[in-house]
Amino acid sequence: MEIRQERADDYHTVFQVVTEAFSHAEHSDGNEQELVKALRDTPSFIPELSLVAMEDGKIVGHILFTKITIEEAIELALAPLSVLPAYQRRGIGLALIREGHRIARQLGYDYSIVLGSPAYYPRAGYLPASLYGIEAPLEVRDENYMAFKLQDDAPQVKGMVKYDPAFGID
Repeated sequence: MEIRQERADDYHTVFQVVTEAFSHAEHSDGNEQELVKALRDTPSFIPELSLVAMEDGKIVGHILFTKITIEEAIELALAPLSVLPAYQRRGIGLALIREGHRIARQLGYDYSIVLGSPAYYPRAGYLPASLYGIEAPLEVRDENYMAFKLQDDAPQVKGMVKYDPAFGID
């Protein structure tokens, strides 16, 4: 498996991968592929943190981290993470997360936030965001709103997360 930065000529394939990955997801609004498309055109988009996983020359997974703010700090949101159903449960998603975290560290980010499965994201080191003093801007269960500290010496952040308007969260 190879993980690399997404390119413009990948956009159509990534749209299909995200659509298929979320077609049978337990918690999905069915618009994750449209969110990816919309976020690419915002100031929150970080090209280095839009990654694809390739197997045998085929894109089988995608991850996107975009800028958020927590009070004055600019941090990251992981959303969405997509792996084609036939390739799930093989470690591709975790590999995408690890590579995204590695790049995010190099870029100087301190935290990554995710709204997701408490059975999955803790495997990548995510903990309830409330443990860091980070609050969700919408009503969600504490176990589903998680954060990952990217830098060992990251300063304490506290406050409400503010997402890019493309997320539709006020």
